[in-house]
Amino acid sequence: MVELLSPAGNLEKLKIAFAYGADAVYGGVSHFSLRIRSGKEFTYETFQEGIDYAHKLGKKVYVTINGFPFNSQLELYRKHMEKMASMGPDAFIIATPGLVKMAKEVAPEIPIHLSTQANVMNLLDAEFYYNLGVRRIIAAREISLKDIEAIKAALPELELEVFVHGSMCFAYSGRCLISSLQSGRVPNRGSCANDCRFPYVLYAENPETGVTFKLEEEEGVGTYIMNAKDMNLASHIDEILKSGAVDSLKIEGRTKSPYYVAVTAYAYRRAIDDYYAGKFNAQNYQKELHTTKHRGFTDAYLIHRPFEREGTQSLESSISEGTYQVQALVDEAGLAFLVKDKVCEGDEMEILSPEPIKEKVKNERGEIYQKEDGKWYLKMHLLETPKGKCYECIHSGNENPILLPAVLPPFTFLRKKVKE
Repeated sequence: MVELLSPAGNLEKLKIAFAYGADAVYGGVSHFSLRIRSGKEFTYETFQEGIDYAHKLGKKVYVTINGFPFNSQLELYRKHMEKMASMGPDAFIIATPGLVKMAKEVAPEIPIHLSTQANVMNLLDAEFYYNLGVRRIIAAREISLKDIEAIKAALPELELEVFVHGSMCFAYSGRCLISSLQSGRVPNRGSCANDCRFPYVLYAENPETGVTFKLEEEEGVGTYIMNAKDMNLASHIDEILKSGAVDSLKIEGRTKSPYYVAVTAYAYRRAIDDYYAGKFNAQNYQKELHTTKHRGFTDAYLIHRPFEREGTQSLESSISEGTYQVQALVDEAGLAFLVKDKVCEGDEMEILSPEPIKEKVKNERGEIYQKEDGKWYLKMHLLETPKGKCYECIHSGNENPILLPAVLPPFTFLRKKVKE
């Protein structure tokens, strides 16, 4: 069965990904990973805790060491690899041939996965890295399924991983310099400022006269000219799995919200399981995925080539709200929730749970019930903390846990629909 691989930006997100169906997660510590912000959320201690937690579940953790180092950083990379290897991860994700060589020297027992930043799109490159000792290649986002199939046919022992969901880059598989030029933040060392997501004002100049004038945009068309839509291949999971060429389906988003991690894992877990059970239904997965914030969705390049269709750019805005607003997140004990948006007595909230809800509940704190749509809901009658403090309404930013009327599965989300 194909692997479902989710992002782990911190320890909580790691646990949420596993709760909602991921087989493995990827994440990193410090600036050696291509996401400095998420790397800061992990310490060596909490990352070790995450690896131990995963292994107790029989699941895997892959370490991102996929930056592009300067000469002055090589010894730091070596020490970092030694430290990470001592934790017993299931693979290193690496982007350059030199660091592949270093990893083979430092930790020959740790499998190497080649980062998508290496931009492998053809059999010749895949074979080169395979002969170098790479166990798995995370293909460039620009690759086609036909090319994936050709690589698998020639190198059946090489594992192939493809992105199926998440942010897309305006540049070639992340090889971007816009952020470096405008703000000095280097994308390929983990500190991209996402300059491609900004709106831009366009000007034209006549070189003969020196006259400069502003180009007026069309009404209703924005100037987010480099803002790529988000990848969403949930409707094509059946086609991808039928190929038999893909070993792992990867979701982007180490800096995304815990809700995003939960919903994407939940939707793609259902898509994979439904395919193998012979009941694949793309509409079901898309309904869930559209509850998350996104930049509009595209099926990108795996199924269609860029010259065959348009629609990969979101020109109107940098990001759109999803169809649902997250109200609260149930804690790891399942006894209380932490508010993420305003919650008042009497509010009805839909339950998104990693496990099926089995029983209706009604008491002085609230009630849990199922409606005709088949979904489960929670209505709170009493907003009370473990210390006995009560609220009529409680707002986001308030860190007091609110006791539930009954135990719910850890990391259950409570949400409200805000639009169709």
